[in-house]
Amino acid sequence: MLAQELATPVAPEVTLFVEQMLGKVRPLGVLFYGSGLRSGIDEDTLLDFYIIVSRQSDWPRSTLACLANAMLPPNVEYYELRVAGRAMRAKVAILTLAQLHTLTGFATLNTTVWARFSQPVRLVWRSNAQAGQAITQCIVRANVTAARWAALLGPLKAAPSAFWNALYASTYKAELRVENGRRSSGLVDANLERYERILLPCWQAGGISFRHEGEDVVPAISAEQKSRAQRQWRLRARLGRPLNILRLIKAVYTFKGSARYAAWKVRRHSGIEITLSPFAEKHPLLAAPPVLWRLWRQGAFRQGA
Repeated sequence: MLAQELATPVAPEVTLFVEQMLGKVRPLGVLFYGSGLRSGIDEDTLLDFYIIVSRQSDWPRSTLACLANAMLPPNVEYYELRVAGRAMRAKVAILTLAQLHTLTGFATLNTTVWARFSQPVRLVWRSNAQAGQAITQCIVRANVTAARWAALLGPLKAAPSAFWNALYASTYKAELRVENGRRSSGLVDANLERYERILLPCWQAGGISFRHEGEDVVPAISAEQKSRAQRQWRLRARLGRPLNILRLIKAVYTFKGSARYAAWKVRRHSGIEITLSPFAEKHPLLAAPPVLWRLWRQGAFRQGA
């Protein structure tokens, strides 16, 4: 089921963007997810990709960026390309296959990767069939991990969608997010049939037995198991936001294309165009004060702007 989902074709411009972005670089695979997949692509859509490599050095960047990605994954980069005559933008994260395997497992303290890949995702590029199979296995692993946590954190009995809603409400609270809490339930509602079909096979794969009571399902989870899981989750929730803050600090030094990304965000939210000099592109932190002063003069920080 998940292999078929991963192989579902995407909009041609997404494939063209990936091919142009990769150039001559050949990672193991490229995963496409997020709002561009869920809602389609318009002028202001920011595409979301994960690039999966065998080694950190397989993706062109500085030694510092490789080291940072090894210590606190993932690194994030920003790309602006013209594809078929239109401007397209993407936020790109990089992981090794070994990191993807670890971060989709049940034992990891980092909830973001398995939660992200328990949602619909497409494998839009792969180097060969073997690489595609290895990445697919990690996506299956992410869904099984998510389903196990859904059983442990969710209701005693309910419709399958209620378990997913409970899970995503928990993962959103554990992350540093600007979206409101209703966003998590919207994820399930947008692909309701998919989540209802996938829950029970994932429970079976994760070793969780269950029974049916009418339209509800009841996972065989004891009170002791639920209590232990709540303690384990509280640790993950306490670590979630500090880890995200550390990644943001790391991004100041490793976010490739950060100046162009910031300029696009300003234009999108305030309508103010920022012309970036070569110096600002190369040294965004040093160039930030005069840019911020210019934005303030133009009213970008006024309430309601």
